[in-house]
Amino acid sequence: MLLATDLDGTFLGGDAEARLSLYQTIAAHPDIKLAYISGRSLEAILPLLSDPTLPQPDYIVADVGASLYFGDSLQPIQPLQHEIETRWPGESRVASAMQRFPDVVRQDEPQLRRCSYYCPPERARDEALAGLAAELGCEMLYSAGRYLDFLPKGVNKGSSLQKLVEWLEIDSEDVLVAGDTMNDLAMLTAGFKSVCVGGSEPPLLEQTQNQTRVMHAEKAGCAGIIEAFAHFGFLGAHGMAAENRRDETQTGKAELVMVYHRLPYEEYRVDGKIQRRRPTSPNGIIPTLLSFFANQRGSWIAWSIHEEDDAEDFVTHTSVDAKQYPLLTAARVPLTKVQVDTFYKRFSKEAFWPTLHTFWERAHFREDDWEVYCEVNRAFAERTAEEAAEGALIWIHDYNLWMVPAYLREMRPDLRIAFFHHTYFPSADVFNVLPWRREIIGSLLQCDYVAFHIPRQVENFVDVARGVVPLSTLSRQSCAPRFLTYGCAVGLETMTTAVDTGSRVVRLGAHPVGLDIDRIKNALNQEGASSRMAELREEFSKVKLILSVERLDYTKGILEKLQAYELLLDENPELRGKVTLVSICVPAAREMTIYNELQTQIEQTIGHINGRFADVGWTPVQFYFRGFPFEEVVAWYAMADVMWITPLRDGLNLVAKEFAATQGLTQGCGVLVLSEFAGAAAELKGAILTNPHDLHDLARTCYLGLNLPRAEAEARLRQLNDIVSYNDIRRWGNEFIAAIKGEEPAGTESPVNPTTTGLI
Repeated sequence: MLLATDLDGTFLGGDAEARLSLYQTIAAHPDIKLAYISGRSLEAILPLLSDPTLPQPDYIVADVGASLYFGDSLQPIQPLQHEIETRWPGESRVASAMQRFPDVVRQDEPQLRRCSYYCPPERARDEALAGLAAELGCEMLYSAGRYLDFLPKGVNKGSSLQKLVEWLEIDSEDVLVAGDTMNDLAMLTAGFKSVCVGGSEPPLLEQTQNQTRVMHAEKAGCAGIIEAFAHFGFLGAHGMAAENRRDETQTGKAELVMVYHRLPYEEYRVDGKIQRRRPTSPNGIIPTLLSFFANQRGSWIAWSIHEEDDAEDFVTHTSVDAKQYPLLTAARVPLTKVQVDTFYKRFSKEAFWPTLHTFWERAHFREDDWEVYCEVNRAFAERTAEEAAEGALIWIHDYNLWMVPAYLREMRPDLRIAFFHHTYFPSADVFNVLPWRREIIGSLLQCDYVAFHIPRQVENFVDVARGVVPLSTLSRQSCAPRFLTYGCAVGLETMTTAVDTGSRVVRLGAHPVGLDIDRIKNALNQEGASSRMAELREEFSKVKLILSVERLDYTKGILEKLQAYELLLDENPELRGKVTLVSICVPAAREMTIYNELQTQIEQTIGHINGRFADVGWTPVQFYFRGFPFEEVVAWYAMADVMWITPLRDGLNLVAKEFAATQGLTQGCGVLVLSEFAGAAAELKGAILTNPHDLHDLARTCYLGLNLPRAEAEARLRQLNDIVSYNDIRRWGNEFIAAIKGEEPAGTESPVNPTTTGLI
């Protein structure tokens, strides 16, 4: 069938449940073709095409019927478009003639092959306007008591839809038309099965009340279209009612629930209304997490800012990507801006973030903030409990949601709960500084599976947990060969893989997040990347490039690195004029004022170094305090002789992996100098490890990287590239899901007591 529908008030209208139901049904049935029939221009429709919650149209009839496009390529449908083009007298001719009516104002919106005006009803009845339309050879259409359109002769939504249906050779009985305003009249009365959705303009209802093939629905928007499915027998005798019983993603039916602080699409406001679009800054983790919903029913729990005085009612459920993931629903947790600022931007970042990264002296603990944090976590747990099917798998992400497992286990003891900790997890003597450590650990021990990036973080968690509850170790596992065991600050020989709390067996694992290698490849294939590489190759042809890329954060060791660079130039004067340090530092959010002092110190240190060592034609440090497009970042990666990554503490560090992958894909031989306190150091064999707390070691290892023989540099890079290419983001996700389900390959565990392995 073909669903030909108006947009505003019709396909974009109705309550959230009806929209979700209709959109997911269309996505789940490829035999349903979708045509947007709109008064908007294509330019005005484009933002909708970037909204992943909407089904993408197969065809677009825009400009009140004057423009016809293919929905995928957005190219005009010829020869239908050509025929309309020949009838149009031209915009300038119509606009010039309309100067006779100064009280009729041109609409300031994109228009093609039509001229649109704001016109009061009394003027619209003026015979002089009708005479002008006849003089121009135009069609005149008035709707909503306000909008006046001049169109090519004989062109309207109905005529263009008829031409499209004939051209597609679709049986007219297989077409359903939906609209709500007078400019939909022509298509509603074109002989197809049609529906005026609830809330349609009274004149439209009057004009169609005696039309036997036009149904007047009671409900507005998508709900009215759903009524029409049943009335006309599309999808069977009961329309979508039977379809909904079988296919609709409903509360309490999700087999997999992803609990993540951010939505898998972006929300932004236009004129006070929330709009949606696909993420503008790609995140390799989100597409990977989405991929698990390709063939199973699920929900994605995330917050959305909602103020009580918002004009629009809060929509709890939306589709995520109606085409790719028809069985996935986004279940939004309404939070006020004050709650988000308190729980996430202040408390999580000022209390938990510094403690996790061993900077406990910077932490600020406020009991009232903790109460807000728990309030938000309970809201996440409640939404999760509502969404999950019996025995569903729940995957919770990171320290922002530490307390969700405790609340959720109480509400739904039947669920399988897994938790992945994306940030570093410190040793007991650091973590125990937290006033709420017992509550946090007690919550995490309600999980069935808890995982971190590397074994050291797993073992730190076990040590902390032992100080809270009596634990029995059920099994341990060798960390080799996947991870470094000795010679690395975060190395470990064996790690605990299961503990018994006395009331629950909790399984543990180490899963370093991998890269989306395709993202690197796509960025390198961008024209901007290749041209930027050529520019950088020319700019740094006479010096070696040391590259540093990180966010502005005291955990990243930026200031210490600059001090070490000054020491490097001091101790090795032959490097002056021969090396340049380029630091790309991404600013923190404006609200994060805690980094202002650090930024000032960094800028002062750079000024000091350049003032002391700079010479004609050579600047020792180039500092970029801004984010770059990813295709430009990979160009820098590809050109770097040394990648200098020196966080004082880091859960993993994906920049190191991005550098290795980029160098591998471009046949480079750059050297990675990596802090041994970054989680990635335990995994990335081939990096030169350094102690970022020791300025002399930082300078020494950077010098070593600059002077490494080419053969050794190539060998190290091959090893790094093999690791990041094999253990990519997809393998990370698949291994995590398999581990939750207890599907690890045989022989990966070495039980302390073989008789207890049946508990695992």
